[in-house]
Amino acid sequence: MKQARFFLFFFVGILTTYGQDSLMLDFNEYMGYVKKFHPVAKQAALTIDMGQASLMKARGGFDPKIEADYDRKVFKNTEYYDRLNATFKIPTWFGIELKGNFEQNDGDFLNRADTVPADGLYSAGVSMPIGQGLWINDRMATLKQAKLFREQTKADRDLLVNQLLYDAAITYFDWLQAYQDTQIFGDFLENAKVRLEGVKKSAQVGAVAAIDTVEGKIAVGNRQLSLEQAKVTLMNKRLALSNFLWLGNNIPVEVQANVMPGVNVDSEIDATLEILGKPLDSFSMEKHPKLRSLGFKIDGLRVEKRLKGNKLLPKIDLEYNFLTETPELINSFQTEQYKGGINFQFPLFLRKERGDLKLAKIKLRDAELDFDYTELQIRNKIVAIYNELESFQSQNQLILNIVTDYGTLLAAEERKFSFGESSLFLINSRETKLIEARLKQNAVQNKYFNTKAKLFNSLAVNPENL
Repeated sequence: MKQARFFLFFFVGILTTYGQDSLMLDFNEYMGYVKKFHPVAKQAALTIDMGQASLMKARGGFDPKIEADYDRKVFKNTEYYDRLNATFKIPTWFGIELKGNFEQNDGDFLNRADTVPADGLYSAGVSMPIGQGLWINDRMATLKQAKLFREQTKADRDLLVNQLLYDAAITYFDWLQAYQDTQIFGDFLENAKVRLEGVKKSAQVGAVAAIDTVEGKIAVGNRQLSLEQAKVTLMNKRLALSNFLWLGNNIPVEVQANVMPGVNVDSEIDATLEILGKPLDSFSMEKHPKLRSLGFKIDGLRVEKRLKGNKLLPKIDLEYNFLTETPELINSFQTEQYKGGINFQFPLFLRKERGDLKLAKIKLRDAELDFDYTELQIRNKIVAIYNELESFQSQNQLILNIVTDYGTLLAAEERKFSFGESSLFLINSRETKLIEARLKQNAVQNKYFNTKAKLFNSLAVNPENL
């Protein structure tokens, strides 16, 4: 309850006052609060953090490492061996590893190969692959894929925010339609009540038949019933709208009954959704977040394919280390004193490696086909939406003319009734047609707004000014 009181007083401060008892929630203001405070919008921002964390993890593969091994064995007062081996390694990009080592061994039963000077033996060298792992290895592939994933998360973030704002916009438009429908039924209910009072007075003086009062009562009852049904719809739409309104510290907001939608929604939509004045040929498919996300996924699979292909090469690792007792003297590192070696591995059938490469190729091809299909689907959807918008401009004008004509007919019928040349039944019939036309006008307007939201969703715009 404390949270409810908090949001009530806070929300009053952010809404524009409309009249004495009503508050107005503009479309732009509403969308701004959705993008800033909604939990899904915050979750979308976490995808960026996930990408950064993955990149940091991948870069850890190139961190310098310190290793130390110490073994000692004493039995029956005899020191069998006392061995210390400390190494400092620096991995580099092309699989080359720089290494510094200190080795000090002692003991009565020490292996002759492990015998070193009393003060220890220092070495500095390098190990490198010349077959598998030279041009690409697991560390390189992981880092490249992490960088691609970081960029992919930015595109995915835009998609998540766009979908949230799209759902929020559709809910606002439905709330707007329900509010306008309720206003229509409320206005015509008042008209029916005024007309009924006039008929009652006329019937009392004998100007009209008493049965006309029954016709008036039926009209009032129908208008009351329609208004109650519209109020229930408005209440449900208001609750649906509340799902998108949050304040700081994850406090949900429930829209109150005295809050009304903005009156200039039509003029705000394009600017709020940032689709203002953009012709069909001005959109670049390459910048679409969905295609960018798929593109980064494909690039990552190409890295994977290249890595799997590299596994077909034989594994040949070379190592060379200079040996010295006095590492502080640079000229003490001489080529005559060294420790080196070569390691060679090569599976005879390469079934695992060839299978991994084939799977990588299949995944890559699948992603490329998905990209091509998605690109065509988005392009055709955008073209279809532009066609709908063009049609709705004509539909809005047509329904406006129809409403105007029905209003003219109703006014004419009321004038004829005042002269005694018409009936209350005809007036109610004309008024019913006008109500139906007004409701249809709201429905057409709602479809028009929804189509603009679909364009926003198809373009996957993430508004920067909200």
